[in-house]
Amino acid sequence: MKLPKTIQLDVSDTQVFEMAAQPGEWAVTGSFRYSDVDPDTFNRKQRFAFQSAWLGVETGGHSTFVQVTSASPEDLESVAGKLADLFVRDFGAPDQATALPVARDEVRYVSELCEFDDGTLLSLTREPGPDGVREVVRPVPTSTGTDQPFRIWEIVEE
Repeated sequence: MKLPKTIQLDVSDTQVFEMAAQPGEWAVTGSFRYSDVDPDTFNRKQRFAFQSAWLGVETGGHSTFVQVTSASPEDLESVAGKLADLFVRDFGAPDQATALPVARDEVRYVSELCEFDDGTLLSLTREPGPDGVREVVRPVPTSTGTDQPFRIWEIVEE
């Protein structure tokens, strides 16, 4: 099985999110965080997290990219336990025992998204839709087909 781990390609996550995930944290999409909130009420950093961030299960911080990583059954259970703890700490779940089945479902879901080779970078985009939050997970191409360095984004002066 495979799961996503957070990765920082540069320091931008520490600048654009209220709290950045630590590099190497197991992650989930975290779209559940936005199931009953109005994105129009978000500040700039919250909006950026809504639009494109993965959720680190240990810190509850955000990451722009994750990397597909092999995971053992013990890793999956550990991640589910940490996510259940996060559900209790940050999302109002009554206790870990109640949160654990939901956390396991979330970990199974994100594992299904990781049907790529180990090391593949994944990005996430979200937008509000008529039936709730719509998320799209895509692999990030790592080759441009030229001898030019791969560029994820371009900085443009305002």
